[in-house]
Amino acid sequence: MSILEDLGVQQAPHSTLSSYLEKLLWALTGNFAKQGAVNTHSWLVPVAKHDPRRDRRTPVTNTPMFANLVPCNVIPDEILTDHPKRFRAMIVESANPVHSLADSPRMREALDALDLVVVIDVAMTETARHAHYVLPAASQFEKWEATFFNLEFPRNTFHLRAPVLDPLPGTLNEAEIYARLIRALGLVTAEDLAPLHEAETREAFAQAMLRAMSGKLAPLAPFVLYETLGPKLPNGARNAAVLWLAAQKCAMTYPDAVKRAGHADGEALFEAILNSRSGITLTLDEYADAWRYVGTDDGRIHLAIPSLLDEIRKLDTTQAWTSDEFPFVLSAGERRSFTANTILRDPAWRRRDTRGALRISPQDAEALGLQDDGTAIVTTTRGSVEAAVEINDRMQPGHVSLPNGLGLNYDNKLTGTAPNELTDSNWRDPIAGTPWHKHVPAKIERLTA
Repeated sequence: MSILEDLGVQQAPHSTLSSYLEKLLWALTGNFAKQGAVNTHSWLVPVAKHDPRRDRRTPVTNTPMFANLVPCNVIPDEILTDHPKRFRAMIVESANPVHSLADSPRMREALDALDLVVVIDVAMTETARHAHYVLPAASQFEKWEATFFNLEFPRNTFHLRAPVLDPLPGTLNEAEIYARLIRALGLVTAEDLAPLHEAETREAFAQAMLRAMSGKLAPLAPFVLYETLGPKLPNGARNAAVLWLAAQKCAMTYPDAVKRAGHADGEALFEAILNSRSGITLTLDEYADAWRYVGTDDGRIHLAIPSLLDEIRKLDTTQAWTSDEFPFVLSAGERRSFTANTILRDPAWRRRDTRGALRISPQDAEALGLQDDGTAIVTTTRGSVEAAVEINDRMQPGHVSLPNGLGLNYDNKLTGTAPNELTDSNWRDPIAGTPWHKHVPAKIERLTA
């Protein structure tokens, strides 16, 4: 048995408990570390890492920071207060919280209350319109780029993509933007970097880098690599220099899996990443490796989590999540064939569902007097929006959905319906703070003339 959970259970009531029960299901039935079952895998760079020995919490609301991350739904609560430790500034890079996080009206209010907002992005997004400074970045097609969502098992892969277009005038890649800020702040001197510049071989560079990482430069390792190793990389791949450190760490963390994939060490792995235009096999895992990758001190999966077991015991299975006032369950942000994140803003690229319609079952549409291509009003506790209607027999009665990634400002016109105008930042999991986007109580009405 193999299970992969995603946004359905992760963004619905009891999301943390659902994730916990899912893991109990495959772990207690012996479906771990074997073929056809659940397996943990190697990483080039872990997307997130949680240290259970550190109980990190946000400064204002005391919310747990699992994987060292602030839950998005509490960000406004950490700003809209007179608490002395409230958030006062924000750098937003390649994200659009005003549009893409819950409760857009409250997120706009929060950003407007900050002393400083800096946005780094490829477009003038909804969030950028609330920023004090917008630093235009080159797009993924105009710079060396990669993704760290390397999820394959047992053959894990990685692909460093070369640029296919020249960057637009006035734009910079993110590495150069941060490098200019660090230079302006004077955080690193020429003397600090001299030993790295003077290294004539990669081996000498590695030794100099090791010494540098033992001092004040450790937190600025990506910048140090960008300034020293970066200019020496072929084909202008300067902003890929940070992968040298990632490759070294990967080879030290998974030495057997890296060698099975054909890389003698971290240096060889880095060279393979640079020289392969089609991607490489990063590591070649074995099923026994899954136990070594668990990440606990004793190499075991700790199934008994008292706080979650207590939550299960307290579950009220009779709780009603809808009401007479809001009888529908709205999935606010359904993934569809031609919806994506908010980078792709031109509505002309969508070949189907160009209106971003509200999908509703035939039974509910008939009861409400709704017609295909008509318009409905969707109302939640946070407000109302108008939405085009699509009658769809894949929808269950009582369930409606709006797609993600719409309601964008393009050419000074709104395209489609923004689902987070309807969501509430308080409608969230009490443990992890996860938004319940897939289960928003709503009311649907026919728009009358």
